[in-house]
Amino acid sequence: MSTYPRTPYTLKCGIVMIDALTRRAGRVIVLQYTPDHLSRTLQVQSVGGDTGDRTEPLRFKGPPVETFRLEAEIDATDQLEFPDANKTAVEVGIFPQLAALEALVTPTSAQVDAADALMTQGAIEIAPMESPLALFVWSAQRVAPVRVTEFSVTEEAFDISLNPTRARVTLALRVLSVNDFGIDHPGAALYMSYLKNKEALALRAVAGSLDQLGVKGL
Repeated sequence: MSTYPRTPYTLKCGIVMIDALTRRAGRVIVLQYTPDHLSRTLQVQSVGGDTGDRTEPLRFKGPPVETFRLEAEIDATDQLEFPDANKTAVEVGIFPQLAALEALVTPTSAQVDAADALMTQGAIEIAPMESPLALFVWSAQRVAPVRVTEFSVTEEAFDISLNPTRARVTLALRVLSVNDFGIDHPGAALYMSYLKNKEALALRAVAGSLDQLGVKGL
């Protein structure tokens, strides 16, 4: 990493866990290095679609299904150069960082125990275990509620105790909209803030003209 004093400070990206009831931030997972690439897909939710009702071709069923995909790198090499100041990295490598990310897709042991206790007691119906609300943060302009839909890890280097010291994590994150939450859910307000910020950014784009397109009479 450069130590040149004029190197600009770059913000990190990451995921913030939110309590859906209180809307308070809990664990903050900051990615060690900002990925070089972030891919996005938006699947349009139209009424007609390609084979649907052609009488309403311009109507939407709701916001598009938006998905982010990124590859994050985790590396303990720098920490291992200074073992006295980084005892966790020396003892267990990058296991803690990987475990924090895996918690996004894994129910807690307390939730599993509670569900098992209900089954043992003969409960007829057990509600599915619910994860905290996750916010994907990529600058102040992009803060969106998401659900992890794909998670894969490639561990690339290990210490003498076989603790991983370098890994690449691939994440696919589906943005959760009002269609997923329902308008009264706290997550819906977070999505609406994300949507309104997009609209505000669109207003800042320089508008073109019909002359530039060579079109007249519209």
